[in-house]
Amino acid sequence: MTEIAPGFPGGARGRRPRIGFLGVGWIGRHRMEAMIADGVAEAVVVADADEGCAVNAAQLAPGAVVCRTLDQLLEQDLDGVVIATPSALHAEQSIRALERGVAVFCQKPLGRHAAETRAVVETARRRNCLLGVDLSYRRTAAAEAVQREIRKGSLGTVYAVDLVFHNAYGPDKAWFYDPALSGGGCLMDLGVHLADLALWLLDEEVVSAEGRLFEQGRPVTDSRRAEDYAVASIGLASGATVRLACSWRAHAGRNAVIEAAFYGSRGGACINNRNGSFYDLEAHLHQGTSSRLLAEPPDDWGGRTAVDWAARLARSPVYDPAVESVVGVAGLLDRIYAAARVG
Repeated sequence: MTEIAPGFPGGARGRRPRIGFLGVGWIGRHRMEAMIADGVAEAVVVADADEGCAVNAAQLAPGAVVCRTLDQLLEQDLDGVVIATPSALHAEQSIRALERGVAVFCQKPLGRHAAETRAVVETARRRNCLLGVDLSYRRTAAAEAVQREIRKGSLGTVYAVDLVFHNAYGPDKAWFYDPALSGGGCLMDLGVHLADLALWLLDEEVVSAEGRLFEQGRPVTDSRRAEDYAVASIGLASGATVRLACSWRAHAGRNAVIEAAFYGSRGGACINNRNGSFYDLEAHLHQGTSSRLLAEPPDDWGGRTAVDWAARLARSPVYDPAVESVVGVAGLLDRIYAAARVG
């Protein structure tokens, strides 16, 4: 370890970044496992408010320090931290780590609204630290295949998009149902993936948004209630229209319905889940009545975004402006919530 990487806090090229994992429930543990299995990072500290959860996760990384708080985690010599705690903590914890010069990879949402999200991104920019957000559907083989077709011009001018994410189950943690802690209901939990995917694939600016929220079939306008069904219509600068619908506990006859359909002047493309799976995604290119398979399972994509972040951290730990797209996604969700609650 002789060649020092400019801006790499305590780090050097030629070695794996030293990573701390804050919050090691199912998601946090899975991201930790993916990084270790891929060999892109060294797990040196594991922290969770539930000490038993932290001890169990640390079995993946013998020798890792076990602690309970972010302060204790940041006492270690770290290059980066992976944050998978309840949503209300994401922005504050990310900012504290970034202010210490430590790179951050955070679960979605980065903030409960655009103001929190923007504050984290601005801190990363000011401190020149790498910041990543776990918007993992971008890195599915299906989404990447559709992106290639859009960029090649196979669809022509995309003028309409239909986005769907219905889940037969609701979250199993109480904080998800308190918007003060989660930022919102199913729109924040599931719709964020759909909104991010559409804006990322089309690289478009939002000019309008309308929406309606429901809880157990009743309209929701109270910001203190978490919706279990959301529907929105979004206008883009090009004139294209995006329709978005998502829900918890949907009566859809399967575990999940996931679809992102893009309609253009020359063709269409669709990403959808296979047989109700949360993970098995396929993509097709449509032209007229013909259809061509672009991608299909198996595709082990769940930890891919986390692994990519760790690999980028090893190469160059400096701020990447591409993360600023998450502010636009957060702003879009803010607009949908505002429109629905006025309605």
